[in-house]
Amino acid sequence: MIPAMANLVAATMMTGVIWFVQVVHYPLFSKVGPEQSIDYARDNQRRTSFVVGPPMAVEGLASIWLFVDPPAGLSRILPTVSGLLLAVVLISTVLVQVPRHARLAEADDARSIAEVVAGLVAGNWVRTIGWSARCAIAVAMVARLT
Repeated sequence: MIPAMANLVAATMMTGVIWFVQVVHYPLFSKVGPEQSIDYARDNQRRTSFVVGPPMAVEGLASIWLFVDPPAGLSRILPTVSGLLLAVVLISTVLVQVPRHARLAEADDARSIAEVVAGLVAGNWVRTIGWSARCAIAVAMVARLT
């Protein structure tokens, strides 16, 4: 039950964070002027890692634990689907969003900033949907165990 609860807490936290990022945080990047955007983008990357790092680590460990040793009453189907969604989210983060953040940290004109922000918002839907689905699966896993 411990890995399922840890997974639920981490997935719920990341779902809340990603929806905030999708609806509020990323769109507001376009409001930062070119003269502040580079420092803002770099500070954002550094500060965000403190917020998302721990729950992402818990998610990863809990996902592995649930797959390798699912609690009694829980087949490997839900942990597998959840783990695959986490893989998609992480791949999207590393291969799509992180490079866009790097470009944002170098953008020094309004047009470049607007293009990168539009890409961040559009590309982030993969993570928003993925984490939302993971959250629903985490709820389903805990519900089956209680």
